[in-house]
Amino acid sequence: MIVPNPPYALAPTTFRFPALAQLAGRTPLGGQREVALATYVAARLAHDALPERGLTDAIRTERVLGAKTWLANLALPAPVRPALVRLVEASAVGLEQTAEALRSVIVVTATLLDSKAKLELDQLVAALSLHDPQR
Repeated sequence: MIVPNPPYALAPTTFRFPALAQLAGRTPLGGQREVALATYVAARLAHDALPERGLTDAIRTERVLGAKTWLANLALPAPVRPALVRLVEASAVGLEQTAEALRSVIVVTATLLDSKAKLELDQLVAALSLHDPQR
């Protein structure tokens, strides 16, 4: 028998990239966790570049500045930081640039993310490429 939630219960929290969020939550403090968190934030910004998200260029640009400041404070491996910064910056430019930058992030984080997190990133690349009017 399924019991409905009481009227005072909170709605369950959902994440756009649950595998990345889970990876960040279950890894120990340090390198892999920071990579997972940074990739999660960058993926959310990339996802918000999609037209249906409805964010203006000004809002996306403002979010890029905040994300770059935050990324500068993380201890990220040398090849990962520039790829994530490029992805964050591309999220304010266009879908083609965002998809290309995300492909680079997938390559440099291949050994640091699990298969479910990589699948989420691959699906995001597909979504960005599908919406790109130049394709």
